[in-house]
Amino acid sequence: MYLGMTLRLLLQFARSRAVAVACSIIGMKTDNGRSVSVWMATVPETPSGPRLADDATCDVCIVGAGIAGLTTAYLLCREAKKVILLDDGPTAGGETARTTAHLVYYNDDGMSKIEKLHGTEGLRLATDSHRAAVDKIEAIAREEKIDCDFYRVDGYLFISPGGQGMDFLRQELDAAHRVGLAEAQFVDRAPMRRFDTGQCLRYPNLGQFHPLKYFSGLAMAIRRNGGEIHNQTHAASITGGGGAGEKAVVETSQGRKITANAVVVATNTPVNDRVTMHTKQAAYRTYVLGFKVPRGAVPRALYWDTLDPYHYVRLQELDAQNEVLISGGEDHKTGHANDPARRYEAIEKWTRERFPEAREILFNWSGQVMEPPDCLAYIGRNPGDTNVFMATGDSGMGMTHGTIAGMLLTDLILGRPNPWEKLYDPSRIPKSLTQYVKDNLDVAREYTGWATPGEVKDVSEIAPDSGAILRRGATKVAVYRDRDGRVHEYSAVCPHLQCIVAWNGAERTFDCPCHGSRFNERGEVVNGPANDNLPAVEK
Repeated sequence: MYLGMTLRLLLQFARSRAVAVACSIIGMKTDNGRSVSVWMATVPETPSGPRLADDATCDVCIVGAGIAGLTTAYLLCREAKKVILLDDGPTAGGETARTTAHLVYYNDDGMSKIEKLHGTEGLRLATDSHRAAVDKIEAIAREEKIDCDFYRVDGYLFISPGGQGMDFLRQELDAAHRVGLAEAQFVDRAPMRRFDTGQCLRYPNLGQFHPLKYFSGLAMAIRRNGGEIHNQTHAASITGGGGAGEKAVVETSQGRKITANAVVVATNTPVNDRVTMHTKQAAYRTYVLGFKVPRGAVPRALYWDTLDPYHYVRLQELDAQNEVLISGGEDHKTGHANDPARRYEAIEKWTRERFPEAREILFNWSGQVMEPPDCLAYIGRNPGDTNVFMATGDSGMGMTHGTIAGMLLTDLILGRPNPWEKLYDPSRIPKSLTQYVKDNLDVAREYTGWATPGEVKDVSEIAPDSGAILRRGATKVAVYRDRDGRVHEYSAVCPHLQCIVAWNGAERTFDCPCHGSRFNERGEVVNGPANDNLPAVEK
């Protein structure tokens, strides 16, 4: 039985990968994994700019062209600031292209948990900021005439067996009402036509959109307003000014320097900080399937369940007859598992039970989220700096946290007060010390990887287009065998804080289980906090 199931999964995902590969030929290219999201497949390319060729000066230099960087650049350009935006890959080509783009004010860690950690006023500020972010995305799309499939939709939180039950839903509703969300309410069931969820919570007036269409429009608006975008430009070092009036400097790997009044590091996880911020968040992988469904067969809404990790579902237009049912979940800490077939199988099973309208699988992809122990992003001044700012810790709500970052950082850079400043302060002590200690103990345990055997004993055991970690004497080697059988070897030691990386078979990357750095099969860094490649090993 198990062998038959495994063969079925291999055939199924071979088909879905074939779809993804076919789409990637005409779709957007990305540099942080092999899988192709529905967004990448349906946007040929995002606006890109030339590599930075000369030294430059500006008001604000932004490193990272994801949602936080693009939104901050757009809002600052609207304030007549000279902005230079850098990215070492394509615009919105990192984790931003791997979102499922739920636009919500309901915190996915639970409103009652946020209230317990941050108090009722903290919950109110968090809820207000996420609502403002959804409103801001809608307003920008309207003002800039960005056709990005933006819709207002309702959200439904329902119980799944093994997850939290009715007591949790009551706590969530009470917390929502305490911060003024009177419209949140119990309903008899979620509007799934062929599955009865039982009584659940309804949150009206949330949103969804096509992220890459939106980011393409943002990038063009930045240019219209005088901003510069430079792709294929790697920020090798970022130095803040040491006193009042001193400039910050960004130096690229090509030796160019940008001198700015302020620098914003918007690289998903900060690459300018060596230790401090990385003890205050943990990296997780999350998995997504895209099923073809007949248009209108599933009511357009956002759906979540109460499992931990939870499942999340939405729809996206595909063509005149069909939509894509996007279903995700089955998270694990980055580098702590390499069982993508099992993760995808669990999502498929869960989805087909609740949405029997789902037909063949068109897309499968994975993404990375950064989880702070107290569930809220870090947005503000880099600890110890006056003119270097950061946005990180998306906590599974990257689209709204990234938009909040744009609004908050713009105010901070312009010297305007903002009620959210203290709530998202990167210097704050985590409100959940238990989770903070647990995450860092997990990191400490990963250093035992220096003493353990390799995943294989010899490179001959590695299949084509696959990788593994091999012990060689006192150290370990990250080995990739390409499709033609050629072997490529790199140090398996992450250049960030010397942890041993692990092979990620879903994305064909080497991932660090300590702080989430990721490297492609060529050893090139594609996700921080590492800012250097894995060194090649001489054979």
